Amino acid sequence: MFLWLTGFLLVFLLRQADALSGQRPYELVVYTSPHPSSRLRSCVSLYFRETQPHKGLPLDLGAYISHRLPSPLSPGGGYPRDPASQSEITKYLSFNKTLLWSKALDVCGHPSTWSQSIFLDENLVDDNIDLAKTQQVLTSPVPPSGSVIDRVPSLDIVPLILSGPSANRVDLVFFSDGYTLEERQKFMEDAQRLADDISSNHTFNTVKPLLNFWAAFTPSNESGIGTGGKPKDTPFGLYRDGTELRGVYYSKPDQARAACFSMGDKCNYPILMGNDPLYGGLGGEFTVITPSLANGALVLRHELGHSIIEVGEEYDGGFAYFGPNAAPDVSAPLPWQQWLTYPPAPNSSPRIERSVMPLQNYAWTLLNTSSPWSIEFDSSGLYSRYVVRFSLSGVPEKEALDVEFDGGNLGWTPRKDIGVDRWHYDIRLNEPLPEGIHEVKFALKDKALEGTAQLCSVEIMEFGDETQFNATSGYYGAFPTFSEKNETTIRPTNEDCLMRQVTTPNFCKACLEGLWLSLLSRVNLIDEIHAGCIKAPESSSSGAWRRTINLKLVPLAEYRDETVDAKESYHITWSRAGKVLDQYTNKTTILVDDEVGVTYSTSVRFATEEVRVDEHGYLQSAQDFTLVSKCDV
Repeated sequence: MFLWLTGFLLVFLLRQADALSGQRPYELVVYTSPHPSSRLRSCVSLYFRETQPHKGLPLDLGAYISHRLPSPLSPGGGYPRDPASQSEITKYLSFNKTLLWSKALDVCGHPSTWSQSIFLDENLVDDNIDLAKTQQVLTSPVPPSGSVIDRVPSLDIVPLILSGPSANRVDLVFFSDGYTLEERQKFMEDAQRLADDISSNHTFNTVKPLLNFWAAFTPSNESGIGTGGKPKDTPFGLYRDGTELRGVYYSKPDQARAACFSMGDKCNYPILMGNDPLYGGLGGEFTVITPSLANGALVLRHELGHSIIEVGEEYDGGFAYFGPNAAPDVSAPLPWQQWLTYPPAPNSSPRIERSVMPLQNYAWTLLNTSSPWSIEFDSSGLYSRYVVRFSLSGVPEKEALDVEFDGGNLGWTPRKDIGVDRWHYDIRLNEPLPEGIHEVKFALKDKALEGTAQLCSVEIMEFGDETQFNATSGYYGAFPTFSEKNETTIRPTNEDCLMRQVTTPNFCKACLEGLWLSLLSRVNLIDEIHAGCIKAPESSSSGAWRRTINLKLVPLAEYRDETVDAKESYHITWSRAGKVLDQYTNKTTILVDDEVGVTYSTSVRFATEEVRVDEHGYLQSAQDFTLVSKCDV
């Protein structure tokens, strides 16, 4: 009896998995914030919709996966100061809409008590739920009157770079903020420039066939973004907290969610682009950027790293260190163990490169000519070399500023054509610091720059000699990173990753591998399978017709439109009734008999030298195809 039940259950589960394999899952995203009068959290928004497949989701109606999205991260280190930093965003995926709806009720209570913004397709909600009692519901296809549909801005949507159908791609959308109707063309040009920049030659170049880029224009009533914590009259209310070139925050998250939700599969990662020529941004639920000529693409790469790969920082002075590029120590295998230049011997750990950070200060201070800004720090005198790292804005000429160290001029020169935008500078000294107190000083010389010239940050890092600290580009090991609380975590490289140095154009190998895995968890390598008919030769004994089964793959490896340096390959296998058809190995088109009810199976495996560990099988796809009719019928 037990064996019979086991066999019955196995057949049931296999049939259920087969039925779900072609179905799109459902997605529930719940936004909560601290309750003002208790330790509980309050729902501030949720959305519920059908979504794209996820390879990590089991083909089981009783299963779901969930993960919490990171809080917003502002570039430049330190805590973001916007209210959104207190929010928590949890995403659930399942093939069972009733299960997800029950999760929504568990977290947010009965719909009759809801006052938050709800974004959902009414067709997904059980009939016994009375949505009429809820407020601010954005539904599809028919919204109720007075709903949050009014918050969806008019969107003029234009494709920028398309690689395939949105149902099987990861789509990034530039939304306009602070661009007036007369500035529409400027927005389109800014968006196209940035999309081209990050997807050509650097960063997202090798994964470009997995991505689509769109521009969605909404005219603003005012041009530019707000400052001093006050948004302008724009669709998403972007603003700077003060005047410093650092974080750019949003004041209308529901409008941004509504805009993205209204685009369906065409919006996986919304990018809010504020019409401002200078440095700034934010990572998290929304990637916020400006089209700064010097910094726009750099910030976009960095913030998309947070959003897509779900990694924290690598630079010193931050507060969020997590993901495939971070480890608390070397006591356990590192997430990038497979990339280590010199793997440790069995039962041993990698060497931690010897360095220390005796000074870090995010000054964010306006400079003046009457009194130089200076700071002192204490060195142990135990290291062989050091670097003075700082960032400035509003200082376009060398003659306008002296950067001094222990009374000597460091010979700082601004980046060419930087103007008043922010830039990061390193001055490396291949000599030890003497033990004792040292001083760094920034002396403004041009009075006309008062109110504009700003010191954003300064830090000192000391390193051991070449036998203690390997600074070679391309070396992967265990490098210490120091948080704003001077707590230490470990990163893969010295300066090879844009998650550490925003001026670096590329991800390190650990982050790039994480990028591939994140994207391929949502993209099926098989775009399409379809059948065709061809006349059989007169001498054929199999009938007047033959069938072709054609496999269309995501254009990677030999199917790319543009070649890449990384070595890649596809391996294709065909089978029928469990028997492998060796003659069709690595074929995208096979020729078979004209039969009905026969099922052919194909499995596709992608390999790239940019991925060494694929624990969950994201670089594989499989699909069945059944011939349902004959050619001559």
